[in-house]
Amino acid sequence: MKIAIDAMGGDLGPRATVRGAASAVLHDPHLEICLFGPRRQLEGEISCLPRRLVAAGSRMEVVDASEVIAPGQRPADALRRGQASSMARMLTAVASGSAAAGVSAGNTGALVALGRQTLGTVAGIPRPAISTAMPTRRQGRCYLLDLGANVESSAERLVDFALMGELMARHVDGLDAPRVALLNVGVEGTKGTASVREADQRLRAFKHLDYRGYIEGDGIFAGQVDVVVCDGFVGNAVLKASEGLAKMLVARVQATFEAHWSSRFVGALARPALRRLKSELDPVRYNGASLLGLAGIVVKSHGGADAAGFHYAVLRAVQEVRHDLPSCLAAGLAPRRGVGESVGSAGRVASDPDIFAPGMPSDDDSQQEQR
Repeated sequence: MKIAIDAMGGDLGPRATVRGAASAVLHDPHLEICLFGPRRQLEGEISCLPRRLVAAGSRMEVVDASEVIAPGQRPADALRRGQASSMARMLTAVASGSAAAGVSAGNTGALVALGRQTLGTVAGIPRPAISTAMPTRRQGRCYLLDLGANVESSAERLVDFALMGELMARHVDGLDAPRVALLNVGVEGTKGTASVREADQRLRAFKHLDYRGYIEGDGIFAGQVDVVVCDGFVGNAVLKASEGLAKMLVARVQATFEAHWSSRFVGALARPALRRLKSELDPVRYNGASLLGLAGIVVKSHGGADAAGFHYAVLRAVQEVRHDLPSCLAAGLAPRRGVGESVGSAGRVASDPDIFAPGMPSDDDSQQEQR
């Protein structure tokens, strides 16, 4: 299995992506990596791999791509001028079939726009959604989507997100009946925006969907559901706030145990439990967000991910390849989409502001969250 890597997108530079990819290669004996970026720079990083990762070098190929999509580059500009970039060439490798999946830690808006242009989408999905796993009680997890690909979402898009998230949890995680909920400011039927209330009505029309209605923010981590749906603005805010809270809690606990000699003694006894807690809450373990809806597998790594975080993003791509996720989405979405169209305002799909000609981003694309 070959995974294509945009090695130039992360905030920490190619060293983190190359070492993370090398670590993933050693984790999976069937994995090969194709790195896209300036050849001399990437070959230099491979030659400087730590001793424990040196063996991975023989399964890492470099494809020269001298241009790089800048972190602040507008998606529309990336579409016009970024076709020779490491990100675009990585996506082309996925589209041509020379790589089974692609991974990038680069500009999110550009990745979504270029991915839609290069790969297309499945089952008439107009725009992909970004989804990642969130830790829940009893070492569980749930999927949250969208995380920034669609800052504002109509009811139709929220329904699409719910169907895609349910299919991913069903096929990748092996859940027989994933529980799905809409994120809202309350559980009452009158709460929320018009699009959320309409999506709620439409989702109730899907007889084979285990739809649980509304869930509030604290319910994401309670393990009550397996898929939580919201627009990209809300989802990205929840994700970033959750990551910050987890880091703050771990730091506070450590500082508390180090504050006094007696607490340091208790901390020494509790160190194994604290190490386990830190591991469970560490956002690095959950790095790797899926661009659901593309007709190919693309995983977005957090821009600030270190080598350990990028390692998990690559393994997420491997997992989706093994389950052939785009084919599962195509087969599962085709008979389902349209079930809820009779509920709410009919005929809105044709005029949905989220739908654009292939390869033509909306004005909102330039404002996508740089994850």
